[in-house]
Amino acid sequence: MAQVLVVDDEMGIRELLSEILTDEGHEVMLAENAAAARKQRAEGRPDLVLLDIWMPDTDGITLLKEWSTGGLLTMPVVMMSGHGTIETAVEATRFGALDYLEKPIALQRLLATVKRALRHTEITAPAPLSLAMLGRSGTLAELKRRLAQLASSSAPLMLRGEAGIQPELFARYLVSAGAPFIRAADCLNDAPSDVLARAAGGILFIEECSALSRTDQKNLDFLLARAERNKVRIVSFSSQEPQRLIESGEFDAGLAQRLSTLVMSLPAVREFSEDVPDIATRMLAQMVESRLCAPRHLSSATLNALRQQAWPGNLQQLESIIQNLALTALEEEIQPSDLERVLLALRTPASAAGDLPLDQPYREARDAFERLYFEYQLARENGSVSRVAERSGIERTHLYRKLKALGLPAGKRDDN
Repeated sequence: MAQVLVVDDEMGIRELLSEILTDEGHEVMLAENAAAARKQRAEGRPDLVLLDIWMPDTDGITLLKEWSTGGLLTMPVVMMSGHGTIETAVEATRFGALDYLEKPIALQRLLATVKRALRHTEITAPAPLSLAMLGRSGTLAELKRRLAQLASSSAPLMLRGEAGIQPELFARYLVSAGAPFIRAADCLNDAPSDVLARAAGGILFIEECSALSRTDQKNLDFLLARAERNKVRIVSFSSQEPQRLIESGEFDAGLAQRLSTLVMSLPAVREFSEDVPDIATRMLAQMVESRLCAPRHLSSATLNALRQQAWPGNLQQLESIIQNLALTALEEEIQPSDLERVLLALRTPASAAGDLPLDQPYREARDAFERLYFEYQLARENGSVSRVAERSGIERTHLYRKLKALGLPAGKRDDN
């Protein structure tokens, strides 16, 4: 038995389709317009939608586009119309419709279409977060223009940014539709010819340069020398400057220089805070659509509170907060009080003295303690360096330098 949502402004058609589909053993939900369809879609999670094109409030094509661009087209949709044209059917298919039924709908045609649609398994998972979905802020809009400009180049590109920024989101914006995107972590130990064949015409992505072992570096250097010939572009990310990678003594100088032929800085989340509500909404929608949590949505006040946070841990921290909210909120609408509860719990020191590296040399142990101390203070003060400086008794300029040396985000620079 499947759950079928029938969306049509004509009561007679709704009732007729409901009767036929119920006799076939399906559970039927009914909606008389787009507003009702949105509500049923959110609450019922249908396995199939029969969607009328001509409706008084919002037409079916517009609603289909809305679901498609919002990552909500996780079920097959069959369009219906008594005034349709071939052009309309083609447009509906382009935006994700599986099929098209012309009214009056013949019984056998209806049953065959429903049966085929319910066997359809291509549209099963919600669309993942992508940079193309975002851009409310000027910062991300400009970044997308720069990435688009670099997309046609074949030169190795190093993306630079703070830890937790989730660089894959930005690297994927460089790959053409349908082209391969291969993570180096999944294949660096495979035969080089196999790796190059899999990545041909696309991107081989290194998620964090500092995490590459000496063996990984040798394998990557071998691939890099043959990448352009095999139409493979190498895109890497480093939370450290290339020179600092070299100075650490753990990274090959020549490889670092070749990987950073082109370098682009990625902004921290606090630099595109206008996009945080959209990002948070899509993260939560993906959890709901994947049935990892009960139906949830963020209230307007909560979205505004999320936007005002500094996010020193960037997208990784935001995703962690959304997961916590999705799994621990008691009501369907997540309120600011839920957010404060989760933030407060995460601000509690998670480590004790026993976790400190007391068996290390003094300098390494001191650095580890300072990093732990300032991570806690930044989280406690929502990334405000001014408040951390006041609380810790350190002059703010000196604190900025120390945070940079420890590889920690420098928080808000415009606070007083």
